[in-house]
Amino acid sequence: MPSTSTQTARPEAAGIQAAAELLAKPLLELVFEAATVHRQHHDPRRVQCSQLLSIKTGGCSEDCGYCSQSAHFDTGLEKEKLLEEKVVLEAARNAKAGGADRFCMGAAWREVREGKQFDSVLRMIGSVKELGLETCATLGMVDETQAQRLAEAGLDYYNHNLDTSRSHYDKVVTTRTYDDRLKTLNNVRSAGMSICCGGILGLGETEMGRAELLAELAAMDPQPESVPINRLVAIPGTPLEDEGQVDWADLVRVLAAARILMPKSMLRLSAGREQLSEEAQAMCFMAGANSIFVGEQLLTTPNPEPSGDAALLAKLGLAPLSD
Repeated sequence: MPSTSTQTARPEAAGIQAAAELLAKPLLELVFEAATVHRQHHDPRRVQCSQLLSIKTGGCSEDCGYCSQSAHFDTGLEKEKLLEEKVVLEAARNAKAGGADRFCMGAAWREVREGKQFDSVLRMIGSVKELGLETCATLGMVDETQAQRLAEAGLDYYNHNLDTSRSHYDKVVTTRTYDDRLKTLNNVRSAGMSICCGGILGLGETEMGRAELLAELAAMDPQPESVPINRLVAIPGTPLEDEGQVDWADLVRVLAAARILMPKSMLRLSAGREQLSEEAQAMCFMAGANSIFVGEQLLTTPNPEPSGDAALLAKLGLAPLSD
């Protein structure tokens, strides 16, 4: 079981500078260093596969500038009610049959509220756990009591991304603060759950901002067990719809730096993977990425076809952890 505390102090300047120096290295030199670190802590032939299901879509009161599910923006997304428990359980069975070993449930809530819907989610977690899958949820902010209830229901991982650096955060989100994010992470850790926490590239951040984000994640004690690195999928109707796509080399660079700074974490190549070539994905795996989302959709954004993922992993000599 993880430690019951997580350091939330801002990273020291030296930590940010160290991350910046890694990002500034020649790409192939950086990837070689990251690949060496990766092999010291992980089986380089294995990839952890998760599947993510939106169990409650749209209508979120947060104003995250990248998100199709925010009630503040007109993205054409229809608001949906919380899925029935039997629907979620069937999706989890299909995910396991498709090779996933972790099932993630996401609800477009600003924060968890006590009541029938939360009780239903707790039952979903228990049912998915009984299938032999690891469980993960992202439900917004949680207090100490709610985190404890999630842990008691059988939740293994709680996802709560920092998204971007502290210095850039209020340019992306104004309805919550960076410290709100860290408080939830503390509550999750105190309840004994593992943390899934990463960020998104392409939110208008600078390279130093990326270094700051990496340093913030790496300064957590213990470090997050799972670190998703997302590449912005620009959604029409959101404030960030006109942001240019992050170059694949910049994505590889951030993944490599993350692997060096967080050697034991599962490093997940997440949103935006559908737009990457096979060659770029291969470089990401070489740089230390060892976790992906499988299935055709990530909440509301597209994901590579399962058959394509299977073919790519076979081509690269990689296999899911569940094999």
